[in-house]
Amino acid sequence: MKYLLLASTSFLLTACYLLPTQTPSPWLVIDAFNNESLTGWQLADTQNDTESYASPFKANAQVTEIRFYDPRAASCAALGKGNHTNISPTLPNASNGYLIKKPAADGVVGNRKALSFKALPVPVNVGDTYTFYTKICVERFPNNHAFGISNMQPADIIKHGYNAFEPTLRVTDKYESNGYKNDGSLMVKIDSTGKYRQYASVKNADNKISQPLTVGEWYEIWYVVNNATVENGGQVYSVYVKGGEFSQQTLAYESANFRMKRELPLIYFLANSNTGPIDKPYGNGGLAYDDIYMSKGVNLSTPY
Repeated sequence: MKYLLLASTSFLLTACYLLPTQTPSPWLVIDAFNNESLTGWQLADTQNDTESYASPFKANAQVTEIRFYDPRAASCAALGKGNHTNISPTLPNASNGYLIKKPAADGVVGNRKALSFKALPVPVNVGDTYTFYTKICVERFPNNHAFGISNMQPADIIKHGYNAFEPTLRVTDKYESNGYKNDGSLMVKIDSTGKYRQYASVKNADNKISQPLTVGEWYEIWYVVNNATVENGGQVYSVYVKGGEFSQQTLAYESANFRMKRELPLIYFLANSNTGPIDKPYGNGGLAYDDIYMSKGVNLSTPY
């Protein structure tokens, strides 16, 4: 009898130990950048024209690296400031990292496609809707950055560059070839017959065109991606923003368009940046990324 009681007690303790203590998070981590190495990331500089009379060729021109939170810093070059500091699942400290991406180091121009990409933890199959969460912070302008989701394998991402994107978000203050100057506001991809009007700025809570992103301010972005077929109302995404002029989470753009509409499973997070040509460079200002997550369905909560 004594042994039976011991066995029963042991079973109950084991059962209690195995019971979940909390509901699993619906958010899947793509990367929170709290390790020193860029695990799982692939980097490629696919239109590298850095060599000029004033500068030698830079074989790996892009600057894409993890940096760590420094409470003494004054900007998101090493620290988020303002209302949205760099808060990960743990409080900001020396082990809380983020990604800084630049097309090249200061003074180096001509790197036209600096690609950085990582496989998603699960694919977004055709017909599925997923919400992606990303925090960004402009290190400084001038710059030219784009990020989003791709349905291409690495070899094809490298081959197609910008056309490897489907849902795309853009941050830039560069001049277009027709002389139009972007203002540094957050932009989304739209269908347009205008060659130089392929993106639209998001709108604020008053339904007015948003202001340029504030340098040094962390912005939270939720982009709800509908990967259904075009026939079924998919290949579109909507964007919610919090940070800067967006004092609370705001629907900033509804039903932006996938870039290519290939109607394939989405499988990679992709970021691209561009110094511009050597004779008319855009600038090397960086964009910082942190806490990239995904969740099935429409999920406008914070991942942590």
